[in-house]
Amino acid sequence: MSEYIITQNLNHPSVSLSLSLSTPCSACFWLKKKSREGTYSSTLSKNLSFSCYHHLSHPNMFEKLRFLFCASGFNGACYKDRSDCIDRVRGNNRVANEPEIGENGKKLIARRFGWTEVESITGGFNSAVIGEGGFSTVYLARFSKRLGAVKLCRSSERLQRLFRQELDVLRTVNHPHIVRLLGFCDERDEGVLVMEFVPNGNLHEKLHGTQSNRSILSWSQRMVIAFQLAKALEYLHELCDPQIIHGDIKASNILLDGNLHAKICDFGSARVGFSATVQPQPRSNRANQILGSPGYVDPHFLRSGMITKKSDVYSFGVLLLELITGVEAFCTKTEMRLTVSLAPQLSNREKGLGELVDEKLGSHYDAKEGADMVELAMSCIGENPSLRPSMTEVVRIVREKAIASISSTDERK
Repeated sequence: MSEYIITQNLNHPSVSLSLSLSTPCSACFWLKKKSREGTYSSTLSKNLSFSCYHHLSHPNMFEKLRFLFCASGFNGACYKDRSDCIDRVRGNNRVANEPEIGENGKKLIARRFGWTEVESITGGFNSAVIGEGGFSTVYLARFSKRLGAVKLCRSSERLQRLFRQELDVLRTVNHPHIVRLLGFCDERDEGVLVMEFVPNGNLHEKLHGTQSNRSILSWSQRMVIAFQLAKALEYLHELCDPQIIHGDIKASNILLDGNLHAKICDFGSARVGFSATVQPQPRSNRANQILGSPGYVDPHFLRSGMITKKSDVYSFGVLLLELITGVEAFCTKTEMRLTVSLAPQLSNREKGLGELVDEKLGSHYDAKEGADMVELAMSCIGENPSLRPSMTEVVRIVREKAIASISSTDERK
């Protein structure tokens, strides 16, 4: 006899429900011709997480249970094997607050954490702060076998919507260059996202931090990061259903793992829909929109209030220039955008790349690749969004033009 635990998250008005029954297969309309018996018990706890503990010998009992859940009006999904987030109870000694990670980092369903669990893994939110923004703080989390990152979102009605928005996106995506969601907590007004720990900080720190706390990214490393970012955006734009617009691509939202490979984070500004375009809000509300960052935001969006996939393309173009030049996308002292400060050099490139490429690289860069990448960046930040390339085109161009830099990795695929 096999034993399984099946986890199903629900949106259900009940606060507490306990049910236990024994029923033959004849009770199931789908399998009513069968006669073997099965039993299950279930509990709907206060955090609205539903678990069914089922002892069965019937080969089709799982399908029976799934049918009964649907017939009962429960809103959720059952999963049939370990890769679909079902654990065998026997021999499973997993620590209760350990997030479930599949083999080779395969994404599994993010689980709901209790508030006390979140406090436990962050030491009562006294652990190291590894990231901070205007609307959230990211704490180091310690599990029994690994580290994680806990993003604590500020409390307000508007920020609660952003938390839900980011949670919904992260629960649907699965890409090696997008940060992985391990779990979440929504018991309080302050939303919590529990994510994988990415050890090398963010790209902004790597490019612009003090010399004492950073090593210089080589030219090939920069091109690999650009290619990985392009592939992740292509995935969001073309391979997700519905399509996803990130809305805030910038160096500080690109995390770097132990191999200095890129992972996009922070989907609080994301837009999801079957259309490539999100219609603008009324002009009176635009000041309250949280979308984009100075230096990276699409000027077309600033004028029209309309966000499209080409807005992400614009931000990618700015970031590509930032990788090439080593100059910040927006200078807070002068309030000058990189695209404006570089305009003279970009409009007259007959002098070559010497004035454009990050001086910290010296002569250690591929001049042909550099010229091609500047051309690509220029096309991405073009004034007319319809003339900008798609991210699929960007991936193709980087793969073809920067092959010397990315050939040492498996990123050519």
